[in-house]
Amino acid sequence: MRALNLTAGEFADLAKQRLRPEPPSLGDVIARLRGDHDLQPHPVPLPDEATAVPAAVLIAIVPRPDGPTVLLTQRAATLRSHSAQVAFPGGRVDAVDGSPVITALRETEEEIGLSRERIRTLGFLDAYLTGTGYRIIPVVALVEPPFSLTLNAHEVDEAFEAPLSFLLDPANHRREGREWQGIHRTYYAMPYGDRYIWGATAGMIRNLYERLAG
Repeated sequence: MRALNLTAGEFADLAKQRLRPEPPSLGDVIARLRGDHDLQPHPVPLPDEATAVPAAVLIAIVPRPDGPTVLLTQRAATLRSHSAQVAFPGGRVDAVDGSPVITALRETEEEIGLSRERIRTLGFLDAYLTGTGYRIIPVVALVEPPFSLTLNAHEVDEAFEAPLSFLLDPANHRREGREWQGIHRTYYAMPYGDRYIWGATAGMIRNLYERLAG
């Protein structure tokens, strides 16, 4: 599989061609339901999409002079779940949100203070089901610099950018595993410097790569 080394403009054009123009609906028979279950070496029960907690995340692509980057966060070490893990900004859908885009923009503002006025949505990936019971809609967007961030210390310890070219190179998509709840589980991992990108975040990056690479 080939690496994708794209300018921000090339990424935007390809995203408009290859991504879903609308978010997948619950039980969408056309969409492929992605998730942690995809990678397991042995058959595992498919999580119940209808009972999963709805959520949305923002896959934010930032045009930079040296090449586009992806904006990521490191979750606060004090959180009860997924503490200190690398993640996309995002979270649970609120009943008043009305769409995954609104959820992703609202959560991004709450977590890192990024104004939605700097964000232009390009499309959506298929829903991602996690082993912990979430149904996540990834919203792919461009973020226009300059922008400033204000981190919510209760949710995020750091925000950083990783090169898009690194994340869209399958040579950097490692398959790793560990035991969880007595079962050996496998997942993608994409270590970048001292950042360990893995689990659902890495899985969604892999899904983005597969969509764009065709």
